[in-house]
Amino acid sequence: MSGATRTTCPYCGVGCGLLAERGADGGEAKIRADPEHPANRGRICSKGAALHETLGLEGRLLHPEIRGRRATWAEALDVVAGGFRRAIAMHGPDAVAFYVSGQLLTEDYYVANKLMKGFIGSANIDTNSRLCMASAVAGYKRAFGTDTVPNEYADLDLADLIVLVGSNLAWCHPVLYQRVVQAKGRNAKVRVVVIDPRRTATCDVADLFLQIRPGTDVQLFNGLLNHLRRDDALDWEFVDAHTEGFGAAMSAAKESAPSVPSVAAACGLDEDDVLEFFRWFARTPRVVTAFSQGVNQSTSGTDKVNAIVNVHLATGRIGKPGMGPFSLTGQPNAMGGREVGGLANQLAAHMDFTVENIERVRRFWHARRLATAPGLKAVDLFEALDAGRIKAIWIMATNPVVSMPDAERVRRALERCELVVVSDCVRDTDTSACAHVLLPATTWGEKSGTVTNSERRISRQRKFLPEPGESRADWWVVAEVARRMGFGAEFDYRSSADVFREHARLSAFENGGTRAFDIGACSGLTDAEYDALEPFQWPRRAERGAARTINDGAGGSEPRPFADGRFFTRSGKAQLIATPPRAPAERATPDYPLVMNTGRIRDQWHTMTRTGHSPRLMGHNPEPFVVLHPLDGARFAVANGDLAEVRSARGRVVVRVSVADSVAPGHVFAPMHWSAQFANVARVGGLIAAAADPVSGQPELKHAAVSIRRYEPAWHGFALSREALTIEGCAYLARARGQGVWRYELAGETTPESWPDWADALLGPRAQRVELIDSAGRYRGARVIAERLQACVFVARSKALPSRTWLAGLFGDDKLDDAVRLAILAGRPAKPGMESGPIVCSCFSVGRSTLLRAIRTQDLVSADAIGKALRAGTNCGSCVPELNALLAEAAGTVAAAASVGN
Repeated sequence: MSGATRTTCPYCGVGCGLLAERGADGGEAKIRADPEHPANRGRICSKGAALHETLGLEGRLLHPEIRGRRATWAEALDVVAGGFRRAIAMHGPDAVAFYVSGQLLTEDYYVANKLMKGFIGSANIDTNSRLCMASAVAGYKRAFGTDTVPNEYADLDLADLIVLVGSNLAWCHPVLYQRVVQAKGRNAKVRVVVIDPRRTATCDVADLFLQIRPGTDVQLFNGLLNHLRRDDALDWEFVDAHTEGFGAAMSAAKESAPSVPSVAAACGLDEDDVLEFFRWFARTPRVVTAFSQGVNQSTSGTDKVNAIVNVHLATGRIGKPGMGPFSLTGQPNAMGGREVGGLANQLAAHMDFTVENIERVRRFWHARRLATAPGLKAVDLFEALDAGRIKAIWIMATNPVVSMPDAERVRRALERCELVVVSDCVRDTDTSACAHVLLPATTWGEKSGTVTNSERRISRQRKFLPEPGESRADWWVVAEVARRMGFGAEFDYRSSADVFREHARLSAFENGGTRAFDIGACSGLTDAEYDALEPFQWPRRAERGAARTINDGAGGSEPRPFADGRFFTRSGKAQLIATPPRAPAERATPDYPLVMNTGRIRDQWHTMTRTGHSPRLMGHNPEPFVVLHPLDGARFAVANGDLAEVRSARGRVVVRVSVADSVAPGHVFAPMHWSAQFANVARVGGLIAAAADPVSGQPELKHAAVSIRRYEPAWHGFALSREALTIEGCAYLARARGQGVWRYELAGETTPESWPDWADALLGPRAQRVELIDSAGRYRGARVIAERLQACVFVARSKALPSRTWLAGLFGDDKLDDAVRLAILAGRPAKPGMESGPIVCSCFSVGRSTLLRAIRTQDLVSADAIGKALRAGTNCGSCVPELNALLAEAAGTVAAAASVGN
């Protein structure tokens, strides 16, 4: 790729480097992994590999809008600045708020935080990162005195024991998962323990899987701490010299987890498995404990983090290669937001609201009315909005009407708010529907700045596409509003480089090693040096020289955090925190007898505003769904493939059922991605209570009490079409984009008098249609123009309907012969072997049926063999666990057949 632009991926916190090249003559862009970037070393996941499919302008917000009408930038900015000025004049600075996002670049984040905290004078700016890693921030700060992740990805290569807690690494951080797989391949001594309430794809690499009862992580790690004491596995020299609080932490551990049997009973685990984990941890010096949302998203998330940190501090396993408590962030720039004060309880440059820090930042910014106390965290912020205390809110690059807990309340609050401003790249989202002013933002590929990944590595995200329409960088938009509010002199930025230099200067201002975050070496970068900036890990203090090397193993790097045993607490010692267990906010009841866990799936991102445009990514899970255990399927009379209503005290969703033993009895799992743009009744956030951790403010997104019942509509159906359709009057509708075809899953509660009449809006003139109606209530219709299939609709009284993947494949044919037309009406392929089945490998669009046929006919016995035959699993590798499951399924079928034959 000559002339390619080196940039970073806009998805998860791994922060992979990419090489991007604009398509010639308006053609499709080319994206591939950067083999030199230290975060991914040439690897890429399915989402990153499909980025080129998400760069079109369909659905983009390209011009400012005021109450639904197109406006000029001058008009829109005047309305925003004037609205905020009026709210502040009438009600004070705390009557306004910003809600921002880990999708923003660091420079965008910095300017937004500076305006709100430094010049509006309120700390009511919070971020959707509050939903994913606030507990990790709070836990680290309690233990270390600073929000500093002590690890780097190389530790996964060096560890002999990798403990993954509440992290489906295979799907949520696929490139790191492959790094773990490679580490095990190089060293047979490496063990992996997965701790999770459900059996995920990550368990494919596990030597031990602990299917923990939700909410009992603290008991498990308190039990581990207690076992380490009894097993004489503590590092007393490190504890005495470098820590405080051991006695209180140990007392809490002994009281809550006195023995292995008590831990096993509390956590719902087998005693032998608990003991095995404890022994492995005690006897393996190099241990990395990596954790993610399963730990953080809890009303006791901070305590869970500290219970994990406690066992590393008590054994001295921190500040050294191949060991430590490693928080894996969810978003590409959640860490950058932490650095600039994007969280309501931080000031800037990792400074808290102390008298000294307030005065320091005030002087540096020449701030006229600097906020002097923390602002409202996300849940409290939207509660204040609902109560009418906040009169104006600016939402940037996020979709809280979908992603927040108690999401319907968030919608109502926004609908009642006097002024709602939304900056986004997408025109229609659940949140933008509530906006008075829409501001068109640039998106990935069009904007320039920096991001920080989970290992504290700052990388450039570079522009390789022009700004479409009138879209603008977020930092520019915020600075323009600041000028209109009278703060122009302090927001006179010409470029993102100007913003980054100021950010770097603030990090070093009056620091002298007293604060962990310091990138002072970058404060003097020229524009050209900023453009050429190579990935580097902070801290990078000025005395170390500018950050220009791509590999921190070279000159200019700093020692690993806490390698000297010194921390940033008042005493200089790390703090062990007593963590008595606390139950989740909600428990199952007779009315809501199941516990719902939420999370991500492999090929989707957040509320699908980007990934929903990719046909290959939508192929893996085209519908919203819920997973429940077979025993619960029988208990509630819900079968695989049924539609089900999942209800909580706050709302309901209707989703497809998947019955599997990956979840424990009494528990269900539902992905959080679907919004109104992709399904009409599937916002899982609407089921979840707005309960939050008292320390971190992070909501409990992993534990909601729900009920489930089979949803029995009058009819089921689906439609496939070359063109997007508008379908009205369906009780259930899920929409997905495929390769050259749109897919709609449908269900209705009333049956039309005439199916052909109902289908007129979808299939057009009847002269171009072939149709079948039978006495069983089935309707099948297809529109054919110039021998090509344009659209088809299938309806039945039951869920038994023809294969969508086979029919979708017909849209690629130039001519439909009579046999195929008859096959469409018959609902089955004219020739055997045409059915590819649901997508398993998104990178190469390989379906389940294709894989099973190849396994059986070609005697494929390993994922490597499948890769050689069909390429599946050879790119990002995140489908390899599913390939292994198919191999086991095929082997089981063969064994069963042989048994019957005998």
